[in-house]
Amino acid sequence: MKMLKYSQRKFCIVKNKTKFDKWDHRFMELAGTVASWSNCIREGRQIGAVIARDKRILTLGYNGAPAGVKTCADRGVCLRNAKQIESGTQLQLCYSVCAEQNAIVQAAYLGNSIKGATMYTTHEPCTICTRLIISSGITRVVYDREYPDPFAKGLVKECGIPFEKYTKE
Repeated sequence: MKMLKYSQRKFCIVKNKTKFDKWDHRFMELAGTVASWSNCIREGRQIGAVIARDKRILTLGYNGAPAGVKTCADRGVCLRNAKQIESGTQLQLCYSVCAEQNAIVQAAYLGNSIKGATMYTTHEPCTICTRLIISSGITRVVYDREYPDPFAKGLVKECGIPFEKYTKE
C-alpha cells in the first residue's frame, strides 16, 4: 500500500481506490442518520451531510425548507414532482435547501471554519453544492449514491478536490 498525504490527512490507496477507514464509515453512517431527518417527500431524496475534520464533527445538514418556509409535506405536494422536473435539472425549483448547503451555512452561522475538512454526504453533490464545496475550503468529499448532474461532474474534474464514491468494504 502506498501512503499519500493530502491536505495533512493520510489515507491509503489500494488498486486506485481509496480504502475508507473506520472514521469514514462512522461519518457516512451518521450522514445516513441525518438524512432521516429530512422533510423532503420526493422518493429517494432524503439527503444528509456531515462535515468533519480530525475525527471531529464540525457541522451537519439535511435537505429541507428554510426556517419559516412551508415544506412540501406541509403543502401536501412535491413541487418538483408536480412540475415533472427531471432529477439533476432546474435545481432552483425546490423549496428545500440541499443538505450540503445547510451544513456549510450552519458552519458559517456558528462561526466554524470548515477549511481542510471532509464532507460526507449520502448523495453526490449537485452543481450548486459542488460550487459551494469548492469555495468553502473543503478538501475532500465522500458520497454514497450518484446524482445525475453532468455539469457538477465536470466541476469536480476541474477543481482537484477528491470526490470519492463510498464503498462499505
